[in-house]
Amino acid sequence: MSTPAAVTVPVALGERRYDIHIGPGLLDRAGDLLRAAVPGARRAIVVSDETVAALYLERVRTALTSAGVETGAHIVPAGEASKSLSRLEDLLEALLGFGLERGTPVIALGGGVVGDLAGFAAAVALRGVPFVQIPTTLLAQVDSSVGGKTAVNSRHGKNLIGAFHQPRLVLADTDTLDTLPRRELRAGYAETAKYGLIGDAAFWDWLEAHGTALLDGDAALRTEAIATSCRAKAAVVAADEREAGQRALLNLGHTFGHALEAETGYGDALLHGEAVAIGMVMAFDLSHRLGLCPGQDAERVRRHLAAVGLPVRPDPARTWDVERLLGHMARDKKVKDGRITFVLARGIGRAHLQDDVPADAVRSTLAASLT
Repeated sequence: MSTPAAVTVPVALGERRYDIHIGPGLLDRAGDLLRAAVPGARRAIVVSDETVAALYLERVRTALTSAGVETGAHIVPAGEASKSLSRLEDLLEALLGFGLERGTPVIALGGGVVGDLAGFAAAVALRGVPFVQIPTTLLAQVDSSVGGKTAVNSRHGKNLIGAFHQPRLVLADTDTLDTLPRRELRAGYAETAKYGLIGDAAFWDWLEAHGTALLDGDAALRTEAIATSCRAKAAVVAADEREAGQRALLNLGHTFGHALEAETGYGDALLHGEAVAIGMVMAFDLSHRLGLCPGQDAERVRRHLAAVGLPVRPDPARTWDVERLLGHMARDKKVKDGRITFVLARGIGRAHLQDDVPADAVRSTLAASLT
């Protein structure tokens, strides 16, 4: 099997444009790519978690040092619990203690948790310093590393404290996926599949044909899927950077999914991508109940996600309560004037926003999924 060539996807934001580099062996080019994206950078600080740092920190540090960039590091525990105000405070103090200047880039090396935490710190430290994403999970490579959303969690909900802060560079080394547990790969696949369901029916067809091989390790398929996903997100971000309208389509499945995550405590019991998979099944079920979506499309979504090993309903071994889930959903960021804006679909590849969804239809969708 030949090694796929690296792909570059631009994010068109005028003077703040940046490139997403996708392909194998990119960690070893981190120094040169950083110097090109942040001219004049002589120092940088890498933020990572304990798991990823053990695998890749020294390799990235070597690449940066070889390019003349002095490098410090700050390591946080792995897991969603690190997306907290207390960890943010620790990180900010570490950055300032490192001698952070306004031209010093903060580099996130890891998955979505590290990217969100480091990005938020970069947004507020010295009122904003350069930020670089080196995502090492499939979920981060196709979604959270692109677009500038940064945040930590609150006891009131997920990602409620944050800022928009675009990176200067995204470096998605596909080789890092080889060390990712299968469960984490599948969780990232859910966010990949999202792009087909939102607005690219042909990509969904492609995933139905190639999804299993992609998860099994086909490097060329992985590069193609990541590049397709990033192109889709880049186009949405360029058109609606701060989620004033159509960017909210990227939240397909997230309103349901975030409620499930809140109920399970944002831990290993339910990974974010797993919650999104269940949420997308619920969103298509709700769309069908409202007469918007053909039943066969809703069934295709359920069937394919289940076929690649993703959960398509909440864990039946747990006790769930519809009203508690509705309470979590009522605190969603997309609530306006007390009404939840749902991402629904008229079919695969035909998502839209809707804020007049009857509460009884939502209850019915939740109840059906829980039984």
